[in-house]
Amino acid sequence: MNSPPRSPRLAYTVKEAAMLLSLSRSLVYELINAGKLETIKIGRARRITSRQLEAYIQCCETRGSMDSEKQNA
Repeated sequence: MNSPPRSPRLAYTVKEAAMLLSLSRSLVYELINAGKLETIKIGRARRITSRQLEAYIQCCETRGSMDSEKQNA
């Protein structure tokens, strides 16, 4: 019997996001407090959406390319 396809997760806890990014939970909180990783609040719970994770990774990739261009200049 086939199980129904799983829908992608829309939001993650800070702990889950840390695991996805291979970072510590405390570093993820540092990124949030520094405004580098955006979050949403649902009641008292803080969540990081999949879009916010993708935006953070994209920003890191862009910064990484800019850093290497500066070194080559």
